[in-house]
Amino acid sequence: MKITDGVYQVEGVNCNVYLVEDEDKLILIDTGLPRSAKKIKKCIEDLGRKPTDVSTIVVTHFHIDHVGSLKKMKDATAAKVAVHEAEADYVAGKRAPPKPKNLMFKALSSIVKAEPVEPDIVLKEGSKVGRLTVIHTPCHSEGSISLFDIDRKVMFSGDAVRFKDGKLQGPPSRFTLDPDKAEESIEKISTFNFDIMLGGQGQPLKENASQKIREFSSTFK
Repeated sequence: MKITDGVYQVEGVNCNVYLVEDEDKLILIDTGLPRSAKKIKKCIEDLGRKPTDVSTIVVTHFHIDHVGSLKKMKDATAAKVAVHEAEADYVAGKRAPPKPKNLMFKALSSIVKAEPVEPDIVLKEGSKVGRLTVIHTPCHSEGSISLFDIDRKVMFSGDAVRFKDGKLQGPPSRFTLDPDKAEESIEKISTFNFDIMLGGQGQPLKENASQKIREFSSTFK
């Protein structure tokens, strides 16, 4: 699904996965649950591209619905994998990530696991991935990030904030390690000017996006 020129959402994947045109290459943002690789590759081909056109795969955070198909997409594309420095060891399988608060999801996280992938690029606040600028927005996890395309005025907010069922929402409390940091992250996103916000969940926010985020952020004060 085309969002705007050069930005596409992969449909039929649990978690919002995006493809961003970056000159003659593509940037893939997140990879969905396990078994999502086939749909992502089909989307790439529908754009008249091939998987090896993906130069970088950016992980917004380590949760299974964002990294579930990372290994398969890494193998299919030979792309570099970019992860925030606080989460690199989780994605690489070198360190066990924190468990969710919710008991059901805590049990599930012990059973359903992503194949480990060694990151090629370690990100921090202000890092650049092609045309995208990294914004450190801890919410679900300490290393959660958002990505800003300043030229297209598109904010990829990860799971820091979403537009769902016609309203803005912060991250669900059952997955959020630090509610105060989550609110601070939404406030941080609200300081940028953008026309479109694309969350890791929910629907695109395409009308007065940054103004609506500012209004939403002000409710926390």
